[in-house]
Amino acid sequence: MDNPGWVTILRGMDTDIIIVGGGLNGPALALAAAQSGFRVTIIDALPVDQRKKAGFDGRSYALALASTRLLKSIGVWDVISDKAQPMLEIKVTDGRAGEGSSPWMMHFDHAEIEEGPMGYMVEDRHLRRAFLDAMKADKQITHLASETVVAQAADGPRATVTLASGKTVTGALLIGCDGRQSGTATRAGIKRTGWGYGQTAVVCAVAHELPHHGIAHQFFMPGGPLAILPLTENRSSIVWSEEENRAAALAAMNDEDFLEALRPAFGSFLGRISLTGARFTYPLGLTLANSFIADRIALVGDAAHGVHPIAGQGLNAGLRDVAALAEVLSDARARGEDIGSPQTLQRYQEWRRFDTTTLAIATDTFNRLFSNDNPLLRAARDIGMGLVNAAPSLRRGFIREAAGLTGDLPKLMRG
Repeated sequence: MDNPGWVTILRGMDTDIIIVGGGLNGPALALAAAQSGFRVTIIDALPVDQRKKAGFDGRSYALALASTRLLKSIGVWDVISDKAQPMLEIKVTDGRAGEGSSPWMMHFDHAEIEEGPMGYMVEDRHLRRAFLDAMKADKQITHLASETVVAQAADGPRATVTLASGKTVTGALLIGCDGRQSGTATRAGIKRTGWGYGQTAVVCAVAHELPHHGIAHQFFMPGGPLAILPLTENRSSIVWSEEENRAAALAAMNDEDFLEALRPAFGSFLGRISLTGARFTYPLGLTLANSFIADRIALVGDAAHGVHPIAGQGLNAGLRDVAALAEVLSDARARGEDIGSPQTLQRYQEWRRFDTTTLAIATDTFNRLFSNDNPLLRAARDIGMGLVNAAPSLRRGFIREAAGLTGDLPKLMRG
């Protein structure tokens, strides 16, 4: 076997870092930590074959430029770059389905910054496969697929998890990358703050007659925003946020009825549209862990913070967690410190807490401001968009924010 760490038959094993969660942030962190010389064990509830399904199912991600730098640093980006669609422009409009958009809009062009495209759209199937292949090739990483954690404990200098199979894994640090309903956080007694928006996101992809020219569109409607995000070829990813009952009705429709409901909001600017891949629904809400750390535990990504997709920053915020935590752990080890000590983990929390709280407040405010049909708020936001669009310095600031180039960037995101 070319990588004996890929599958283990040991009942108990020891490692430096235990990561719970095999989605996207978990593998990214495993690769970043392994690159710094840590032994990493990643525990994934799903089997490898399910993670590596090759068919397009409609799910895609908007990766900010800074996030692609991280992926390049950990050896993933070069594998998927030819399958990624650059986002060259973003157009933000306000209005009602079937009535066209307001004349006020915000238009952001990547040409206003020097670094390149603001980001890239990447299909889920390509990104997950690249992560799995990279982990398999790294002898520092042990991937335990089809395994779930049933118990965890922090005892002195070590953290231990017990798996449903009966295996135990012990390490200096336990990291929860296991989503908004994080079992790692729950077992550690970490409480959460948040609320639902009464909205559900309907996610799918469409093929269209005309080229999108790398332009992303965000159309704010009374029920919630509709994002039209460019994919490779003549395809676009759709993230349609709607009031819960309306979203449930959309999800229950057959394909042709769904397209008839989508067309008034989508418009005709890309010609005829047709569905490609499946449809998914996700309830929308805000959830923040009251602490990102506990005794020998750190939380990353949605396990720490789940925000509204209105700005497309959920995965990007998680990847910034990854880059920051990897840097904190590497620096701690270089100084001879315990990577699971309260002092080390506090540095990670101080780095990421303010940034993620600010993002949560911003997305919450934008959603409340734009997801309504109040005429006074509509007038105020349309004027605001017009003012931003008329000010080059404000436009450039928004572009750099969308590209993930603002704030205290970890080294892995600096390029």
